[in-house]
Amino acid sequence: MNRTFWILGCAMALMAVGTGAFGAHALRARLSPEMLAVWETAARYQMYHALALLAVAMAMPRASGGSWNAAGWLFTAGIVLFSGSLYVLALSGIRWLGAITPLGGVCFLAGWALLALAGLRMVSR
Repeated sequence: MNRTFWILGCAMALMAVGTGAFGAHALRARLSPEMLAVWETAARYQMYHALALLAVAMAMPRASGGSWNAAGWLFTAGIVLFSGSLYVLALSGIRWLGAITPLGGVCFLAGWALLALAGLRMVSR
C-alpha cells in the first residue's frame, strides 16, 4: 500500500465527515440555503475523492507506472482547489472564488482518466 496516498485519503475523508457535520449543524442557521448547498457539494466531492485516494493507495503496490501516482496527486489537487474554493466561497461569499472551482474539477477529471488508463494497463499485463 502507498503510505502517502493512504494517509492523504484518510485525512481527507476525516475532514469531509467533519466539514459535512459542521455544515449540517453549525452552519445551517448561518448560511443561506444556496451557500449551504455549496458547502454540502464541497464535502460530498471531497469524500468521493478521498475514497479514490484510498483506492490508488491500495492499487499502487500491485501496479507500476506513473499514472497511478499522477492520479493520486490530481485527486489531491482537485480536493484542495474544488472543495477548498467552495468552502471559502460558502463562508465568505466572495464570488470570484468560484472561478477556481473548475480548475479542481479538471484535476478530478484528469485523475479519473489516468486512473482508468492505469487500470487498463494493469489488466492487460
